[in-house]
Amino acid sequence: MGDKFNKLRSNAVLYYICSMSKKIELLGAAEAELKLTRLAYEIYEQNLEVNSLVLVGVEGGGQEIAKILMRKLDKICNLEVSYIVLKIDKKNPVEVSFEENFDPSGKTIILVDDVANSGKTLTYALKPFLYSVAKKIQTAVLIDRQHKRFPISSDYIGLQLSTTIENHITVEVAKGKVVGAFVE
Repeated sequence: MGDKFNKLRSNAVLYYICSMSKKIELLGAAEAELKLTRLAYEIYEQNLEVNSLVLVGVEGGGQEIAKILMRKLDKICNLEVSYIVLKIDKKNPVEVSFEENFDPSGKTIILVDDVANSGKTLTYALKPFLYSVAKKIQTAVLIDRQHKRFPISSDYIGLQLSTTIENHITVEVAKGKVVGAFVE
């Protein structure tokens, strides 16, 4: 009961703070580093039966998070981990493509983005995988907002929170590291 109360209280406090419309830090660099390390371990633990993984980073923030996860996975396990960028226009996500020629058939795929808002980007990002038979497809996000309008959920989540629809979350990356995540 205490955990549920604390979660409700923290969401209520976050809602109040966010409604004040100024930039609030959700994660600092050290916290983000810990969350990403935990995500890498979770990905490894849930894929012990495979020999290789392909991290598919959504162009922009997702590709940066995918690169960080790849480096972390290389340190903690002996899986063959590769990385590719998925190109998508987040405003009009009908056209989706890979940065280079890629066939996902028979592969274990982790689709990575920085923030999951409504689920729209991740839903449309699955489009190229529907034309092949991947071994497994999972999703990973650093921050998951609970405003889903599309039927997708993330398998690996660094931080999950509720905000108002008007709030905007950004993840800032510099020199290959997350320096912070913010809500405005």
